[in-house]
Amino acid sequence: MSDSAQQPDPETLATDRQHENDSAEPSGAAGQTLTNRQGHPVHDNQNVRTVGSRGPTTLENYHFLEKITHFDRERIPERVVHARGAGAHGYFEAYGKAGEEPVSKYTRAKLFQEPGKRTPVFVRFSTVIHGGHSPETLRDPRGFAVKFYTEDGNWDLVGNNLKVFFIRDPLKFPDMVHAFKPDPVTNIQDMERFFDFVCNSPEAMHMITFLFSPWGIPANYRQMQGSGVNTYKWVNQDGTGVLVKYHWEPRQGIKNLTQDEADRIQGKDFNHATLDLYRAIERGDYPEWELCVQIMSDGEHPELDFDPLDPTKLWPEDQFPFLPVGRMVLDRNVTDYHAETEQVAFGTGVLVDGLDFSDDKLLQGRTFSYSDTQRYRVGSNYLQVPINAPKTRVATNQRGGQMAYRVDLAPGQNPHVNYEPSLMGGLQEAPRTAPEHEPQVEGKLTRQPLERQNNFGQAGERYRMFEEWERDELIKNLVSNLKGCRPAIQERMISLLTQCDVDYGRRVAEGLSGTEAPGPGQSEKQEDAVEQAERDGQGAQPY
Repeated sequence: MSDSAQQPDPETLATDRQHENDSAEPSGAAGQTLTNRQGHPVHDNQNVRTVGSRGPTTLENYHFLEKITHFDRERIPERVVHARGAGAHGYFEAYGKAGEEPVSKYTRAKLFQEPGKRTPVFVRFSTVIHGGHSPETLRDPRGFAVKFYTEDGNWDLVGNNLKVFFIRDPLKFPDMVHAFKPDPVTNIQDMERFFDFVCNSPEAMHMITFLFSPWGIPANYRQMQGSGVNTYKWVNQDGTGVLVKYHWEPRQGIKNLTQDEADRIQGKDFNHATLDLYRAIERGDYPEWELCVQIMSDGEHPELDFDPLDPTKLWPEDQFPFLPVGRMVLDRNVTDYHAETEQVAFGTGVLVDGLDFSDDKLLQGRTFSYSDTQRYRVGSNYLQVPINAPKTRVATNQRGGQMAYRVDLAPGQNPHVNYEPSLMGGLQEAPRTAPEHEPQVEGKLTRQPLERQNNFGQAGERYRMFEEWERDELIKNLVSNLKGCRPAIQERMISLLTQCDVDYGRRVAEGLSGTEAPGPGQSEKQEDAVEQAERDGQGAQPY
């Protein structure tokens, strides 16, 4: 054939392109026509195909089979932890500084450098231990995970509302979650199992002191702090690293609930925090947080009575002040819960240039676990799901796997070459633009705990820093949950709490023996209302 015979004339080509546009973007009534996943119009969505009106049903019911088999699979595995979540879109705006100094002194990460520079984000708030449809009034840490869609690819900052954690070694994490989850026989959560683990884990006392105080039940997601919990590193243009901790401080103020207030809300509404976030964004009352960092030189810091890599500890603010580096605003609700909030996948190992890991054991354990569980839960190609995909160019030699729906080729890349190195038009390594951070590591391979544990000091300080009503609430909640535990567990908990603060242990012991006089507590308001409890809450100062 001649070339002219093979090529359509311009008029035909224009007509074909118009038809392609029509099929891709139907308008009017045609745009509302139901189709199946193959794009076929569905003419009858009420009746399966049968032999006569009474059946039997035939096997070639393609629309029914596609519809029901997808329905059978429309729930992906629930997260083991952080199952219940609420999400929203927004942006992060950099200040260009860390406190009063140029941020470039500490990190070369591009998203922080220019004042006013905005980076899109998606945030998922969650409860940690309880299931996907559990009440949002339950005592539980709250997850606070942020996905930054930066020009250098994604950065995930994954943390909690409380700035410390229960354990410091990742080897204990599966046991901790098993103890906090329902009994494998009765399928009921049991506080005796909870405290059985906790009383054998002295490092948990700091977290327990927060969790059983009003801080254990945030009033909502908007008035809640966030924290990276673990210690990370920032790396500057010279390759020099510093230790860093991240903190989200809500511009709306901080509000927590007493147990009585939470019970009143739960009696009428167990979705209150999700609804509060959704409605606030819908009415244009966009929640905002300021991102602050604490910075410490990279080293062991023997002058401290704890190891700075220990996630059960806070860094003293008087020595390591909070330095504002930017603000985050959430201004758009999700379009579909499953496609966005449920399928979004975070990982502590998702860092960009200028951000790095510390030697924090728990962080390094989380870094493997998070990405591994996303591949199981969402699939090996979870990063091609739109909510997880970076907003910058992707070019990789990874191929295949379940639910791969595109090949991430670079422009001009030879599609036959899915390996590197190559001289045949394959992908090439990116040139390095700044020195790599190369910390010195030396020592024997060993199995040893951190030397400076100080499991009780900060827990006791926190107890003494609480206001009187917060201490009353803490004691009441601990006593009510410990009462059902066997004496050996009660005695061990009293011993640990006494090492935190003598008054702390004494009051729990008296409460369990029935001799503790009730504190002022909160008034028992009988007036109806979720609104009353939500409005009251308990304002709190940052910690």
